[in-house]
Amino acid sequence: MGYRPARYPQGAPVLKPRDRHLLRRFSYGLTPTLTRQVKRAGGGSDWFEQQLDPRRVPDKQGDKSGWWPSLDRGPQEIWERSRDGVEGGWEVMGDYQRAVLMRRIHSRRQVLEVMTELWENHFNVPVNADLVYTWRRNYGDVLRRHALGSFSQLLQAAVTHPAMLLYLDAAVSTKDHPNENLGRELLELHTVGVGHYDEDDVKNSSRILTGWSVDRFRSFAARYNAEDHWTGSVQVLGFTDPNAGSDGRALTLRYLDYLAHQPATAQRVARKLAVKFVTDDPPQQLVDELASVYLAGDTQIKPVLRALVRHPAFRSAEGQKVRDPGEDVAASYRALRVRFAAPPAGSAGDPYGANAVLWQSTTLGTAPFAWPRPDGQPLDNASWATPSRLTSSMTMHWSLAGGWWPKEGVHYRGPRAWMPRRRIRFDKLVDHMCRQLLGQTSTAALLQACCQACDVGPRDVITYQHPVVRWRFHWLIGTLLDSPEHLTR
Repeated sequence: MGYRPARYPQGAPVLKPRDRHLLRRFSYGLTPTLTRQVKRAGGGSDWFEQQLDPRRVPDKQGDKSGWWPSLDRGPQEIWERSRDGVEGGWEVMGDYQRAVLMRRIHSRRQVLEVMTELWENHFNVPVNADLVYTWRRNYGDVLRRHALGSFSQLLQAAVTHPAMLLYLDAAVSTKDHPNENLGRELLELHTVGVGHYDEDDVKNSSRILTGWSVDRFRSFAARYNAEDHWTGSVQVLGFTDPNAGSDGRALTLRYLDYLAHQPATAQRVARKLAVKFVTDDPPQQLVDELASVYLAGDTQIKPVLRALVRHPAFRSAEGQKVRDPGEDVAASYRALRVRFAAPPAGSAGDPYGANAVLWQSTTLGTAPFAWPRPDGQPLDNASWATPSRLTSSMTMHWSLAGGWWPKEGVHYRGPRAWMPRRRIRFDKLVDHMCRQLLGQTSTAALLQACCQACDVGPRDVITYQHPVVRWRFHWLIGTLLDSPEHLTR
């Protein structure tokens, strides 16, 4: 039997391959609505340029954090409620993870969300680390504000933020006992990388950061304690300063700006972007070009992204990146256009879809910002292309395709809602569903897989009374969601 794909010309529009590739890398999944937005913008490049200025993109429905009231509480109140057994910090962090997933699913500012995730992993503060729950939601908001600005300002905002100070022990660092955790990770992970510094650099890096603190176990207010700042001459790499004053805040900002402008930092940032958006082993020429743009642009991120998407290596890397668990969850819900309701407070809200998405992501391998080490969640394919991950994804796709779990606080489109008309040949139905779920037309491989899954022939006529509509439609949806076209980005 031949599996020549048919076309359903009345179906959802599709993008040119290069535009589709751009959106798969810089969004959490294609939808017919997103495709129309791209076409209205004039194409992928114009859409991308609009996305680089999020203020130009209305996003009234993107932020669902109001569904979880504790995310708007201040650090002291969150701490006191946890201390008194009213609501654990881990519960607040679970709600933060859910709000993040909801934003990825619903936001029209897709590039901003993708970049925010990238930087929250680069400057990783695990949501389950001690005491960070008091400040972790604010930390994510701060990084979002800087996600498309300059890396120098992003670095300054991340390193001096109370969540980072709490996580890497700078909040308890003093001039008499400088804690080296943040000073070391700043060099090893956030900027220049291993091989570009020595232990003396780590010590002086840590001394520069003394004074930044958090009022732990009381108000949890961020503060600067001048009496805790180490004074005396410091040198890190080529950065030197007499460090004579007790207020080292300006010194810290100068130091971080120096690190942001280092060629080694430019290389690390460029490589991270290339691995995330191009391929696991990007050509050195691409990394060098991006690093050059980064330095020439005073560490501005937008010019680097523009150079990346214009590069031939990006255009030729279609299908080479695997979606990680969080991306798969977001993309699946986006493809199926599931509608969510705000969950009620307490245990009554546990089965609601907006809460269940966190367990789905965890089952697939990880939840947002739960990576336990400061190096952040991996970006490579091998970490997310295991057999157990694949079977877990298939299980999730099957549950969503059938509308079986979650069942409360969600609305799924039924088979008849997906059918473009009452009678349609199966090969044309597959093309219609490929346009709806994958943002592309059918292929011979997809048609064959759908025929075999649903036990029908390409030219069989499907009606509302056909078994495909009555009880096999989730087989069709699940097959498309299990395809490489959905599992890669």
